[in-house]
Amino acid sequence: MATFRTSLIILWAILVGYTAVVISRHGLGLLPIFFGDIGKIGWPGQFNLDFLCFLALSAGWTAWRNAFSVSGLLLALLAFFGGAGFLLPYLFFLTFRERGNIARVLTGIGER
Repeated sequence: MATFRTSLIILWAILVGYTAVVISRHGLGLLPIFFGDIGKIGWPGQFNLDFLCFLALSAGWTAWRNAFSVSGLLLALLAFFGGAGFLLPYLFFLTFRERGNIARVLTGIGER
């Protein structure tokens, strides 16, 4: 569990640092570029569409894990729009709340 938690922290730190550099160089205009690349039907668009599927999957899992409660649906919105920037710290938090029980981290069983 310590290795998993350390990996989550390292990945999140890399993502935050990289995102800060991109924002400083290009601003916050992600969506037109993101969907524009999908519309061009090239490899950058294919990657973005693949990533969009992962965002939807992450949001769906988050909502399901929280039994589609109001808070679960709000967390799902964060998962969809926040991507790994949300999911990495959320998983880190869950590893402590569920006392390292990875089955409970993934399924939320016991909360329903």
